[in-house]
Amino acid sequence: MTAPMPVRPPEPPEKPPPPAEPDKAARPAPAARRPSRLLAPLRETGKLFALAVAVARAVFRRPFQVREFIEQFWFVASVTILPAALVSIPFGAVIALQVGSLTQQLGAQSFTGGASVLAVIQQASPLIVALLISGAAGSAICADLGSRKIREELDAMEVMGVSPIQRLVVPRVLATMLVAVLLNGLISVVGTLGGYFFNVIMQDGTPGAYLASFSALAQLPDLYISEFKALIFGFIAGIVAAYRGLNPRGGPKGVGDAVNQSVVITFMLLFFVNMVLTTIYLQIVPAKGS
Repeated sequence: MTAPMPVRPPEPPEKPPPPAEPDKAARPAPAARRPSRLLAPLRETGKLFALAVAVARAVFRRPFQVREFIEQFWFVASVTILPAALVSIPFGAVIALQVGSLTQQLGAQSFTGGASVLAVIQQASPLIVALLISGAAGSAICADLGSRKIREELDAMEVMGVSPIQRLVVPRVLATMLVAVLLNGLISVVGTLGGYFFNVIMQDGTPGAYLASFSALAQLPDLYISEFKALIFGFIAGIVAAYRGLNPRGGPKGVGDAVNQSVVITFMLLFFVNMVLTTIYLQIVPAKGS
């Protein structure tokens, strides 16, 4: 008789395989959040202030680009001296005529000289300097840096270990500041002489009263605030022109747009900063004779 075959115990049922996780690569990527357009001006303002801080730090680093500074100083001065002198004459004349007409109505014609000269020195002269530097020199600086940027010259400088800010931006900003300070003195003198001529010749004013009222109302801090405004305005014009030149958009057409934007932005900042500085000055420095 044959032995009975051994009976195998039944195998346990196989567990169902766990559900396969979907491939992470196959998952749709979450939509990238687009930057809000409302925050774009804040980002641009932050970058502008960052450039201003970087330029202020690079001023004290060596080597200093003496040759570049002299070339930029001569260029900025050559394109602004003659227009500044020509513009300051009608500015001084308009202020003298308007103030003279007002003082005649009030019966205080003896104060025409002091009021008109203070208006020229404190307000008109720094603003004329700022507008001319931003319109003539600032636009040229912006176009120059923008053309270098689209030709990738600035990227090549960074690859070679040369800082474009220290090599190109710092000499241009210092040149605009120095020219603004010197040009402010020229415009103050020419504007004062223009106001004197029109007040004495066209409004029958007396030279003695004109000069006496000026010495009675004016004081030395008036000249200090005028020069300080010119220095700050020159710095703002240089920084804004350099920032827009370093960040053009859209090739050669973007360079032209950057030039227009730099002039407009500079004008807006200048008038705002002038209001702040004038308010602070009038609160700190008392009027003469008070």
